[in-house]
Amino acid sequence: MLTLTDLKSLLATPQRIVITTHHKPDGDAMGSSLGLYGYLIQKGHHVRVITPTDYPTFLHWMPNNSDVIIFTEAQEEAAKLVDEAAIIFCLDFNTLSRINELGELVRAAKAKKVMIDHHLEPEDFDDYRHWDINACAAAQLVYDFIVNQLEDGETINKDVAACLYTGIMTDSGSFRFPSANSEVYRIAANLIDLGADHSKIHQLVYDNASENRLRFLGYCLSNKLEVLRDYNTAIIAVTKDELAQYHSATGDTEGVVNYALSINGIKLAALIVERSDKVKLSVRSTGDFPANEICKKYFNGGGHRNAAGGAAEKPLADVVAEFKSILEEYKEQLLA
Repeated sequence: MLTLTDLKSLLATPQRIVITTHHKPDGDAMGSSLGLYGYLIQKGHHVRVITPTDYPTFLHWMPNNSDVIIFTEAQEEAAKLVDEAAIIFCLDFNTLSRINELGELVRAAKAKKVMIDHHLEPEDFDDYRHWDINACAAAQLVYDFIVNQLEDGETINKDVAACLYTGIMTDSGSFRFPSANSEVYRIAANLIDLGADHSKIHQLVYDNASENRLRFLGYCLSNKLEVLRDYNTAIIAVTKDELAQYHSATGDTEGVVNYALSINGIKLAALIVERSDKVKLSVRSTGDFPANEICKKYFNGGGHRNAAGGAAEKPLADVVAEFKSILEEYKEQLLA
């Protein structure tokens, strides 16, 4: 393992660096990646951000987004960059399966791997780890890495601040999740002081939906929402044909599960979506209910206590039925 002193020494001279994050990146994944990118290019490093897949258009406004390489669209270029890199930063994920085919390239690379993450049970593939499950976002840890570990906070300009603020805002549920403690608010305030336009960022992320996305949301709430009062649970299950009907694009299902969770008295909510290769689950909960336990135990997934995900290679109807059958096991907790 690298020590912090070793890493600082390595970063003291220009290096070839790759930054990558999990597949179907969200606001924290892109915010932390582009925030770190904006910092490293100021230090003279040769840096590229490589995402395993595409990501929502409502994140394309972020500074330096045009420099991002999408692996599925430029595999040869991405593979060459990974092979030539001296350092690979792995942000907002802690197991290489989360970056799909890119994972084996990263595993085989001679580069030093730096993990910056806040998820449970990290895989042992990294050389340096800045990891804290109590952090509300990977972007919070990138901020801490720059300010406190590298002691270089003066390099956080308005572009870096905007990206890191985006990551913290989105992964904290606009600062409403329990992980958004007073320290998170202090970091957010500092990022605003450094140039992050919090009102504009919120508008660009949350008030920037396509017409199809809004109609899809309406359809889900009107026609697909199932409330199971005996278990204080709500489920929205969507077929791939319904996705096609509303011309669903990457990011259009993001946040839909939160509407189900917002119903009075609901403690657990799941969005279960049929994709071309498998069925994906996005599970949310309130209080101490372990959404991540359900995803890990039954659906090959995991995550945080109140926000987790999983997948299953079964028909949609079977996955929905299995999810419902699991609720009896947790009935006492759900009704507490």
